[in-house]
Amino acid sequence: MEFSRVKLEIYVPEKDLDRLRMALNDLGACRVGAYDNCSSVVTVTGTWRPLLGASPYDGTVGVLCHGAECKLEVVCPRKLAAQAVELVRRLHPYEEPVIHVLPLLDL
Repeated sequence: MEFSRVKLEIYVPEKDLDRLRMALNDLGACRVGAYDNCSSVVTVTGTWRPLLGASPYDGTVGVLCHGAECKLEVVCPRKLAAQAVELVRRLHPYEEPVIHVLPLLDL
């Protein structure tokens, strides 16, 4: 099956949300038809344990942590997906940002 768009799901602290969303929009993501700046945001509880050698944004090495973060969902043209992921990695405050790239079928 063919797909020309992907959905990006990005977990990010709330304080960094708008900067990331605006950068993705400027790249050409966050567009649906004749609209831009299209996104969905859900507050979630993340769980993580930094391992030896990690430099955590939040938390302590070896300790299981929990905290509020936002899941940002945007649509992105497939041709821009790699650039969008690179942009997120560059701007994101986490050492290892969670980024899901899901194909959206052209039906």
